[in-house]
Amino acid sequence: MSHSVAGEPPSAGRRSAPPTTAVYSAAEWDLLTDLPGRVLVAAASPGPGRPSRGVAAGLAGLDAVAAGRGFDSDLVRAVVAAIYARHDGASARYERLTDMVDLLAACRAAVRVLQRRADPADSAAYRQWVESVAARVCRASVADSSPADRRFLDRVGSALGLR
Repeated sequence: MSHSVAGEPPSAGRRSAPPTTAVYSAAEWDLLTDLPGRVLVAAASPGPGRPSRGVAAGLAGLDAVAAGRGFDSDLVRAVVAAIYARHDGASARYERLTDMVDLLAACRAAVRVLQRRADPADSAAYRQWVESVAARVCRASVADSSPADRRFLDRVGSALGLR
């Protein structure tokens, strides 16, 4: 990621990063922009006691990601914009990254990054938004969420520091 010095135009052929993203390293930004997709895929994937989800659940997750564009958080809006601007095959990586232990570790790592770098309001908005992605996927195809779905959502919420 290239950042221009104040008052200078960005490098030729590159767009300058939104000010919100400038405080994050490339690895931190990748973590924050990958996490919503990873949560979506993990929530849609069958697991112990969790049913296989259909297309409706995936669409609900995508809708939840897109809903971040309307959040009153510069960080969430910047993450959504970065997700939609991607052309690097990130969605193909998510299928390999659905292991629950790895997902929860990524959630905790994102919380640590947000504690160090983000405004508390942006941090809270981001964490709530990511949790809402999981919740919408889990609730998309069933009238009542199963105990396994509730455990999944509780574990994600705890890893995001929301419980």
